[in-house]
Amino acid sequence: MKQKNAAPVSVERLSVAYHKKPVLREITYASPEGELIGIIGPNGAGKSTFIKAVLGLLPLTGGSVHIYGQPYRATQQLIGYVPQRESVDWDFPTDVLDVVMMGRYGKLGWFKRPGKSDRDIAMACLDKVGMADFAKRQISQLSGGQQQRVFLARALAQDATIYFMDEPFAGVDAATEKAIIQVLQELRAHNKTVFVVHHDLQTVTDYFDSVILLNMRLIAAGPTKETFTVENLQKTYGGRLAILPRQFDLTMMG
Repeated sequence: MKQKNAAPVSVERLSVAYHKKPVLREITYASPEGELIGIIGPNGAGKSTFIKAVLGLLPLTGGSVHIYGQPYRATQQLIGYVPQRESVDWDFPTDVLDVVMMGRYGKLGWFKRPGKSDRDIAMACLDKVGMADFAKRQISQLSGGQQQRVFLARALAQDATIYFMDEPFAGVDAATEKAIIQVLQELRAHNKTVFVVHHDLQTVTDYFDSVILLNMRLIAAGPTKETFTVENLQKTYGGRLAILPRQFDLTMMG
């Protein structure tokens, strides 16, 4: 149940620690609705941790998370999630269609078997990412880019309102990257809110409506045109910012 006028995702003083070592410190943020939102920052900045904390996959050491003004547990059917490909056991003996069908269980509940309509939805999602011909292929036989497309199809099959995607473009070929961004833009056209952990600074302004700049704490958040600036990038990356995005003139660094 959504609260009227509540942000899709809001966090208040969110803090997370691993083995008592702080990873995220008192992050307060409220997302816009119906946008593609890039989560940007150096390695170890807490980007994946932020997603997992919002999803309830990690305990908080402080603060709170709300989805449309409600606790996550009351709204988890609204959420779709694409984890990092490296975190998945791709040797698990199952085929592509079965993986995508898993996305339907949130709608069905665990005790109701998926029917023909669910299968049709799963096949349509595979077709959307260019993988319909691989429906009966074992997932272990797919390339990295193909595996990523399958996981994207599974998220689409969830028919969620908010999506979290953890590095969906990592290690994929150009064709897969193009297919993924087309799907993301289609989700936005249907007023879905999509969070994407992203590393390629060169494509940020092309892909995202707004950005979250993280480095253990929230450096800046807002519309990409206003927030994705040299000053904010320097604050986020410090001395680790080796290459500026192409849209910035190098003389601006002086």
